[in-house]
This record gives sequence, C-alpha cells and structure tokens, in this order.
Amino acid sequence: MTSAPLDTSEPDGHSDLSALSAAACMFRSLGDAGRLEILRHLATREHNVRDLTSHLDLAQSTVSAHLACLRDCGLVSSRPLGRSTMWSLATGPEILGVLAAAEQLLAATGDAVALCPTYGEAANR
Repeated sequence: MTSAPLDTSEPDGHSDLSALSAAACMFRSLGDAGRLEILRHLATREHNVRDLTSHLDLAQSTVSAHLACLRDCGLVSSRPLGRSTMWSLATGPEILGVLAAAEQLLAATGDAVALCPTYGEAANR
C-alpha cells in the first residue's frame, strides 16, 4: 500500500512543518469560489480576462486579482497574444486531480463542510 500524499512524517515520527505549511498555502489559494470558477474555465481551454469576466459575471478587477493570485501560486500561466493576454492552467493534470479529489471528499462528507459553523457557507456571509 502506498503512503498518503501529505504524509510528511520523518523517520522519528515528527511532521515536516514546512511541507504542511506549503500545503495549507496551496489550499488557501484554492479557498475562493471565484478562483475555483476560473480554474474550471481554464480547464476547458485558455481564456483572456475579457472572456472570463463575461463567462463568470465577475468584475474585470476581480478576475485580474484572482488570476494574479493563481499565477503567484504557480497554478496558472499567461502568454501575450496581440494586445491581450491568454491565461491557461500551468499544472493542468495536477490541479484537475486536486479538484477531482476535492469533489470526491465533498461527496463522501455530504453537507458537513457547507454546514460547518467555522468555514461553512453561513460563516462566509
């Protein structure tokens, strides 16, 4: 049997806190519904900010800020195309794997996360 992906135990049984911290940072970068929507759209093909703004019904400044966050975290990349910038997933298979695993975990836990008083939908209002 293989070990868990986040198994950062060292031989003495202690956790590598820097690996756990990096994982927590990655999950915070995914912790916004707008950023998840952007990633979902970029999974289909590359888009520019104008397309994403139109598809997601978000303000241009919001889309740009989310893309900057995702770029800084290494999750998306861009390329110039004329006067526009095209955005795509930087790590397509890996990020899609994380999102698929999240969907499986959500299905397994039912509504527990959405109903959580600390992190659930009511707490974000």
